[in-house]
Amino acid sequence: MVERIRLAQELLDEYRVSALLLMSSANVFYLSGLKASLAYLVITKEKAYLLTDGRYFERAKPLAHELLEVHLILENPLQTLKKFLRSLGVSSVGIEGDYVTIAVKSALRSKFYKLIPLLLPLKKLRLKKDKTERELIKKAINLTDRIFKELLDEPLSGETELSIRGKIVNKAFTLGSTGESFPAIVAFREHSAIPHWESSSTKINGKGAFLLDFGVVFQGYVSDFTRTVYLGRADEEFKRAYQWVKEAYFKALETVKVGRDVREVDLAVRDYLKEKGVLSHFTHSTGHGVGIEVHEPPRLYYKLKEEIKIEEGMVFTIEPGLYFPGKFGIRLENIVFVEDGRGVVYSEVPLELLEL
Repeated sequence: MVERIRLAQELLDEYRVSALLLMSSANVFYLSGLKASLAYLVITKEKAYLLTDGRYFERAKPLAHELLEVHLILENPLQTLKKFLRSLGVSSVGIEGDYVTIAVKSALRSKFYKLIPLLLPLKKLRLKKDKTERELIKKAINLTDRIFKELLDEPLSGETELSIRGKIVNKAFTLGSTGESFPAIVAFREHSAIPHWESSSTKINGKGAFLLDFGVVFQGYVSDFTRTVYLGRADEEFKRAYQWVKEAYFKALETVKVGRDVREVDLAVRDYLKEKGVLSHFTHSTGHGVGIEVHEPPRLYYKLKEEIKIEEGMVFTIEPGLYFPGKFGIRLENIVFVEDGRGVVYSEVPLELLEL
């Protein structure tokens, strides 16, 4: 955490501000180690200051070090923060322009300092994961693999999409996770053709596509995983589409090389699916960064306006899919680590089609 705060302090000159104010849970956790629904982190050139209320103060105190002071909020949080910023004598404060609401910005406005909205102020730091972060994500992936394998070892017929989601959550807690990284998607038959289907009371009976997209949280870091299996014997139409998605996945993975633009990974998928005549059935980007949050930069999408080069230490998903409304959808997803100049996958769940 000391090194991360030092790197954040270097951003002050880049942003031309005398302080940086972080309020989002993910950014506060990244620099302090505190997970809280109410906590403020103020970074100056000299020190960092973590402010939180009585609900989290005892958890925050042990996180203090030579660069981080911990302060207890006793009164109105925003008024306390405003007074604290004034007491530091700062003239300009960079805030999370993508997170801070108009109401909060209005409450913090002062004649003593200027608020400067910044878009994703820690993006430069969080794009790459250090060794500790990568290890925690790998452990989350291991838990996800175990949950998936256990689910498929149990009878699915007669369950509902929601009851299977309940099993995922229960297994996550049992295996040492602190919960879901997002509401698990359990989609049977035509529901699998809706990329972000909301798991329902639909019963799992008979044959058809069965899509599972879920992730867990492990010590503050998350996983994200998707597999599509077939309950019963798959027909040739499904098998052909499955093979296209699988091949598209490997085309993308092969494109992951240090120095390449992330847009190339998305284009590898699109070029392949266009060749097969099914590009119109791929309706989302190829992937996204993963870390403290399940969706972080970089986004793997060919229409990105900025150039983002693939770097050692990046962690993101590759998740091509094909969706045929009213029939079925197929998505395959793994988290990819950029290590030794290329993309490396640590999930041990194969991508071969499973017919159950």
